[in-house]
Amino acid sequence: MARTRTKTVYECSECGIAAPQWEGQCRGCEAWNTLKEVTQTRSTGSIGRAVSRSASPAVLISDISTDTSRRISFGFPELDRVFGGGVVPGSVTLLAGDPGIGKSTLILQASASIADSGLSVLYSTGEESGAQVKMRAERLGVGSGDLYLQSTNRLEDVLTEAERMKPSLLVVDSIQTVASAASDSLAGTPSQIQACAGSLSEFAKKTSVPVIVTGHVTKDGGIAGPRLLEHAVDVVLHLGGESTSGLRLLQGFKNRYGATNELGVFEMRENGLKGVGDPSKAFLAHRRASAPGSAIASLVEGTRSITVEVQALTSPSNLPTPRRVATGIETSRLHLILAVLSRRLRIPVSDQDVIVNVPGGLRVSETAIDLPVALAIVSSLRDKPLKAGLAAAAEVGLGGELRPVQQGERRARESARLGLTSLILGRQPDQEARSREKAAGAQHCDMLAEAIEEGLS
Repeated sequence: MARTRTKTVYECSECGIAAPQWEGQCRGCEAWNTLKEVTQTRSTGSIGRAVSRSASPAVLISDISTDTSRRISFGFPELDRVFGGGVVPGSVTLLAGDPGIGKSTLILQASASIADSGLSVLYSTGEESGAQVKMRAERLGVGSGDLYLQSTNRLEDVLTEAERMKPSLLVVDSIQTVASAASDSLAGTPSQIQACAGSLSEFAKKTSVPVIVTGHVTKDGGIAGPRLLEHAVDVVLHLGGESTSGLRLLQGFKNRYGATNELGVFEMRENGLKGVGDPSKAFLAHRRASAPGSAIASLVEGTRSITVEVQALTSPSNLPTPRRVATGIETSRLHLILAVLSRRLRIPVSDQDVIVNVPGGLRVSETAIDLPVALAIVSSLRDKPLKAGLAAAAEVGLGGELRPVQQGERRARESARLGLTSLILGRQPDQEARSREKAAGAQHCDMLAEAIEEGLS
């Protein structure tokens, strides 16, 4: 005979770890005063085991239909690119971003585009009323197709309506505003987010209806909620960009159906977000070629080659510990480059404040950014601009050597397309690959000192 058991625990609102009693500091994330009382309910059988629903039978992999792998196009080339060609039926996508960056605008445009193609879309919002969404749709000039709006904070209402409608796409805006009856916590708490994500994922896999949920970010830029949220979904996208700039960057951090680090570039206009077909020109549009401290980096994001500007500014420091500020790259990489410049090349940067910035709001994780950062720093320190038409892409090793990066030939072709005269790469050990890179207009350097001499001579 089934019976219900209740248990009171104290759950951290930051990381979701539960403690049997209240404590001032969470043992997991070490945050203070974040433990909240939560009542957990569980149904058990007569011998103490959880009551299970009917199990899904195992089938031969050869008998599984692959029709659900057909992607649904958004009608936006930049958005389709990041998704890997469109959204996959049965997939769950998390779209996160800063407040006001354009998440709801982008997802409403995408939903309306799918609805205009003859497919039905259920757009459920817990943040706005239906009238508010309608006002945005009128401003964007969309919403004439089979786009249905639902305003609710109850997850059960969302799933009930989705099961009744059987739409081609379900949108939930946002995961932090809906609550499930399976958890007694408030909406937005780790346990609620976990319960809602699990239910939406189960619905998507059972019905083959793709689900897209929007998510908030913390003040540190991470996705709000437990880390389990990112593991529970199939695709994790982040929409970012500088608030003062019209560019919006959609970057993929996880994608089970396509390239992980894909990048989509959009421009915010009065009638919504529009894709930028040539992001390299957009990133370099405001660059001054003769300015000291400015370098050009050739990068590969997913399946796309892009070229961006890297800026550096050095100034004698009046502080005991000089400042190191990095925007767009990891601070640890900046520290590594400065250590190599100081120790291996004897360049005096230890008494300098160093600020590095990648304009446009792009966050670069590729190690090919190392050499452009080093060139920009030395250019600023010596107050001497780099050669006109010079780009660079190489990883800097601790010994001062330049390590080659992948797809050098592609980078060289992209640089040549933009009118750049040369691209400095680390020497490729493969003779055939090195020959192809040279033929595409690249030159190779073994050491960082050699690349600096070449770039500033």
